[in-house]
Amino acid sequence: MSNVHVVAVITTKPGQRASVLDMFNANVPAVLAEDGCIAYEATIDTENAGPMQSAFGPDTFVVIEKWESMEALGAHARAPHMKEYGAKTKDMLADRKIHILSSV
Repeated sequence: MSNVHVVAVITTKPGQRASVLDMFNANVPAVLAEDGCIAYEATIDTENAGPMQSAFGPDTFVVIEKWESMEALGAHARAPHMKEYGAKTKDMLADRKIHILSSV
């Protein structure tokens, strides 16, 4: 099986993105240390990208992830540090969409 790619679109309640990103970034080292994690980072709209960009907006960030397998991704979802992060941020989020993709 090919690597598993995840694109998670996280929209915070107005004005909460910076706080959620601080908590996200504090959790990154634990995620990168997980078995099967290849990449895990938060991204935001690039400023001045011009008309070719479809911006997500000031309250949204996108997490780009790459995992060795669905099993590794599943273990990540069940990890204690992810449950703790989710509990800390749940009241700060307006929406979350998780896209799980495979290479073709």
